[in-house]
Amino acid sequence: MANIYFVNEEKEVFVADGANLRLKTIENGVDLYKFVGKMMNCGGYGQCGTCIVEIVSGMENLSPRTPVEQRKFRKKPETYRLACQTQVNGPVSVKTKP
Repeated sequence: MANIYFVNEEKEVFVADGANLRLKTIENGVDLYKFVGKMMNCGGYGQCGTCIVEIVSGMENLSPRTPVEQRKFRKKPETYRLACQTQVNGPVSVKTKP
């Protein structure tokens, strides 16, 4: 069992190990997207880059960055992830819409 703490929303949810961060964020009513992302997102395929989150703590409990993330975040902090490309395997704290 893993827990995800959403810093901005002050909300904690518990998920199974290996759960997709984007899916669990949406399922638990946390607003993941900015305005444009709400209108035009790729549905979780890593193509649009609108589900960006910042990992505050627990980076070691996430799956490694995918090649898609490596390309999109070349000049961004290491703490930025695409929620759709991230699997949670332990406790993590997340900031949405960084």
